Amino acid sequence: MDNLLNVLESKTKIRFQDCDPFNHLNNGSYIDYFMNHREDALIEHYNVDIYKMAKTLGKSWVSSSNQIAYLKPAFLMETVAIESQLIKFTDSELYVEMRMYNENKSHLKAIIWCGFVHFNLLQQKRETHTEDLMQLFEKVINPVDANAFETRIGQLRKYKTETPV
Repeated sequence: MDNLLNVLESKTKIRFQDCDPFNHLNNGSYIDYFMNHREDALIEHYNVDIYKMAKTLGKSWVSSSNQIAYLKPAFLMETVAIESQLIKFTDSELYVEMRMYNENKSHLKAIIWCGFVHFNLLQQKRETHTEDLMQLFEKVINPVDANAFETRIGQLRKYKTETPV
């Protein structure tokens, strides 16, 4: 697993069932799109299947925190690009930043910081990451130059935000 990407990207289409009456992606659905992206990207790029881990090892990650900013709407049937990166980790926690853009990534739509705790499902308690996982995290970490979410949003405001057509 050499030459691993530290920013993972995928594209997806905004679907009808996830939109509000104004044809905007519903606020709660942004998190679903971000999580689906990350789960798929972990399997594709790092061969980490959190559901397989849960089933075979009884260990995986649970969400511990989310901070999200909705900058501009994502629209029904629009193709969006989603990027994610590991920005920090400890022996039992992960912190991931994810960003949603329009398809060509010229307009930032939303950003989220997610915290995850490694968890032993059988013992119902926090779990320490294995040495293999710690080595993977060392290879792919891509910290951001911001200690606060609001600071990070300010850094990313340089991107033009999309206006409805």
